[in-house]
Amino acid sequence: MNNAMKDDLKNSLLLYAVTDRHWLDGRSLYDVVRESLDGGVTFLQLREKDLDDENFYEEAVRLQDMAREYGVPFVVNDNVEIAVKMDADGVHVGQSDMEAGDVRALIGPDKILGVSAQTVEQAVLAEKRGADYLGVGAVFPTGSKDDAVEVRHETLREICSAVSIPVVAIGGITYENTHELAGSGICGIAVISAIYAQKNIKEAAAALKKVTAETIDA
Repeated sequence: MNNAMKDDLKNSLLLYAVTDRHWLDGRSLYDVVRESLDGGVTFLQLREKDLDDENFYEEAVRLQDMAREYGVPFVVNDNVEIAVKMDADGVHVGQSDMEAGDVRALIGPDKILGVSAQTVEQAVLAEKRGADYLGVGAVFPTGSKDDAVEVRHETLREICSAVSIPVVAIGGITYENTHELAGSGICGIAVISAIYAQKNIKEAAAALKKVTAETIDA
């Protein structure tokens, strides 16, 4: 990834939305994602834990097409095989998923590779093995992941200082607490319920984007 592409990626990570059909409340995933993109989401990750591969693939292709309408990068969570098959913009993997270097070998040099990290050691190793950005958290208590490990804000700052790739904070982030991440060195936030659990998704995304930009510039 050249320097211009790296700058574009860093800027696109400002408001990173992670899908979760738990919050659909009778609506379609397609519709709620479009609302969030209308509100200003800048990066989209499809996270599906229970769909079979055929439905996952069909949904991923449809959402990526929509993300491209908005000029927003689209990555698949965990499922490297589907990401490769559908030619997704990239993939995001956790510490318990496929090792970052193996993922990079499968997706090639030009796709986006995101890796979750909770420690400085994990962060440095992920960068060394080809990660383009890191998702660090949980920075606040969260109910979205049963196995989420809480990361102290001091550790978040240490990770941001230890790597040269962009860092996105994730886990329990809300409109009300985003400002607490000021000065950490992050380039954006990744959220689920702060957007998709809200009654007005478009307004929630717009408000989060504004407060995140203010937090990063603080």
